[in-house]
Amino acid sequence: MAKLIYSAITSLDGYIEDEHGSFEWAAPDAEVLAAVNALERPIGTYIYGRRMYETMRYWETIDADELDPESRDWTGIWRAADKIVYSRTLESPSTARTQLVYEFDPAAIRRLKESSPHDISVGGAELAGHMMAAGLVDELQLFLNPVIVGGGKRALPDGVHARLELLEERRFKGGVVFLRHRVRH
Repeated sequence: MAKLIYSAITSLDGYIEDEHGSFEWAAPDAEVLAAVNALERPIGTYIYGRRMYETMRYWETIDADELDPESRDWTGIWRAADKIVYSRTLESPSTARTQLVYEFDPAAIRRLKESSPHDISVGGAELAGHMMAAGLVDELQLFLNPVIVGGGKRALPDGVHARLELLEERRFKGGVVFLRHRVRH
């Protein structure tokens, strides 16, 4: 059975974007991006909410030849994976290998986990929160940046309780700390 993984780049105080919607402070350096790529390589399907999808579709149109090696690698990883976008307002997807779904159905995610030969990633804090509340998330991967932004969009949802088991920790030269936890169901 495939794992459903929530991975996020956050501030030390737990935000994925600041009060103004900016996340420029979260841009990974080459070392962190190489680690992200290693984690993302086995992902077969990315699940996004509309806003995260609109951010990520950049990787569909960028000329990969103009990118640094780590970003070029990430572009290939992202383009090779299937995508599922949950949105009530998006009329059609604008990227290849992308399916649009209008309603969140935990049973459909369970079936996907049972049938997928590859792990699955959920992107976007709000959608990940719904999946955590439904008991669907198997693993959390957080890259904590050495910055405090003081408010904004939280990486982890309020009102969701989960017992976690630390699987891995890693410190990067630039001060980013990676934490990987298994969710105990």
